[in-house]
Amino acid sequence: MVTSINQPRSNSNSKIAARRNGQPKPQALAKTPTGIKGLDEITEGGLPRGRSTLITGGAGCGKTLLGMEFLVRGARDYGEPGVFMAFEENAEELAENVRSLGFDLSEMIQRKQLLIDAVHIQRSEIEETGEYDLEGLFIRLNHAIDSIGAKRIVIDTIEVLFASLSASILRTELRRLFQWLKSKGVTAIVTAERGEGTLTRHGLEEYISDCVILLDHRMHDQVLTRRLRVVKYRGSSHGTNEYPFLIDAHGIAVLPITSLSLNHPASADRISTGVTRLDSMLGGKGYYRGSSVLVSGTAGAGKSSLAAHFVDAACARGERALYLALEESPSQIVRNMRSIGVDLERWSKNGRLSFHAARPTVYGLELHLAIIHRLVDETKPKVLVVDPVTNLNAVGTDVEVKSTLTRLIDLLKTRGITALFTSLTGDYAHAGHSEIGISSLMDTWILLRNLEHNGERNRGLYVLKARGMTHSNQIREFILTDHGVDLINVYTGPGGVLTGTARVVQEARENAEALRRQAEIARRRRDLAHKRAALEARSRAEREQFAAYEEDVLKEIAELRMQDETVAQGRLDAAQLRDANGGAKIKRRRPLRARGGNGEDRKEP
Repeated sequence: MVTSINQPRSNSNSKIAARRNGQPKPQALAKTPTGIKGLDEITEGGLPRGRSTLITGGAGCGKTLLGMEFLVRGARDYGEPGVFMAFEENAEELAENVRSLGFDLSEMIQRKQLLIDAVHIQRSEIEETGEYDLEGLFIRLNHAIDSIGAKRIVIDTIEVLFASLSASILRTELRRLFQWLKSKGVTAIVTAERGEGTLTRHGLEEYISDCVILLDHRMHDQVLTRRLRVVKYRGSSHGTNEYPFLIDAHGIAVLPITSLSLNHPASADRISTGVTRLDSMLGGKGYYRGSSVLVSGTAGAGKSSLAAHFVDAACARGERALYLALEESPSQIVRNMRSIGVDLERWSKNGRLSFHAARPTVYGLELHLAIIHRLVDETKPKVLVVDPVTNLNAVGTDVEVKSTLTRLIDLLKTRGITALFTSLTGDYAHAGHSEIGISSLMDTWILLRNLEHNGERNRGLYVLKARGMTHSNQIREFILTDHGVDLINVYTGPGGVLTGTARVVQEARENAEALRRQAEIARRRRDLAHKRAALEARSRAEREQFAAYEEDVLKEIAELRMQDETVAQGRLDAAQLRDANGGAKIKRRRPLRARGGNGEDRKEP
């Protein structure tokens, strides 16, 4: 059963109905994991257990290596011994060929984890006379399998075995071979050479096999790319796309196409950009962890400097970082960043920072992607930088580059890795357009622009978009100093945004105006103090004059009252003296006391 990796595998409603009706749940096809990174994911678990798989392809595409790695991984990782029956190479040649991949076949043979049976057959020695069968081969295979208890077997290649035979005998004996392997309960790989217009030379093996995998390597624009495709897989769904794969010092690594389900987790954690004022522009907290960030700008705008700050901040937090340089060597990057106060060498030495530098034209896009997969698996970074991503245009069209980056971003989001991509734009580029049209893939887009004014060219920075967070809509002047990147508020006026010398002149003008205003304020305050002092002095003098005047008036009032009392007393005395009818004794009145000017009683003389 062949279905796309993104198609639903079954109808869930029918499954539920079957369970309710008491029908047994269908059993999944038993599979044997290959141990080859990516291949088990594409085949959804590995090759069919106890069945035969056909690996076909042209010369040099990796058939023998895939078969050998299937046996080595099985013995090392799953404890399943294996038999390799070779018809074109001997055991010494096979061991020498795979030693560069870290596989020591001699040691495995001594431990009875692997058995290599090299069979030498010349086509000139084969002649069809009478009945033909494979009983001799079955006896030889049976002995090899039983001698080490093999669970896996590889036959490389089948064309040598059936050379010069008629189609009728070939089909019969192929079926017998595959049935015999199934009866032994071993998981088998049979390699075959690709024919003209057919998957194999005879065009028969692919119909008999339960699983068929096609290996291909093609040259495009002088760049070689290896691809793998699962042509058929009986009883199991599988990925149907072409998948690039890599052969390097670690063996084979297959790169699955990105999942289209978009079900990767979204973290709410925030990490610093490495520039404090840029963090402030992004809500005060920086980027979301696991997000993708695009920093675009013209040459010399400071894109790599922002990337270096981002990596430096991550390493300072104790996280691992991976820097993919597509334009400069690691030593050149370290030297250049040291000039702005960012020391990346210390992180490289202690292992927190890993560099990978390569010209884009060295590999094809798929191979670049496969290498990045391998590096991510090895270094396990928390942050990743691709600088600059636009250099990939040299090995692919815009559509191909965007497809590659989509797959890369999907991988990084699934792993929770925060990625920063730098993008080179021309001076003519529109503010809302990136050179390779990848801005829609990014969660945060920071744009560096050249601001030309008064014969100067200065840098400006602003956040074009930041999904899921509040962010500043202001332009900041972007300055490279000996202590790193600095963002400064720009000045706006009738002539527009002021940067560089115009900003300095404007700052000096505003500072002078501020000093003038401060001097005017001080003068006004001194005048106010003088007027207050003069007013207070006049007020004191007037109060003293009023006090003296008040004292004089009070004295006059006291004298007038005393005079009134004297007159009244004289009249009373005269009246008493004239009263003679009663003959009464005249009583002498107590002398009156006059009040002085100070309010005290004064005795009359």
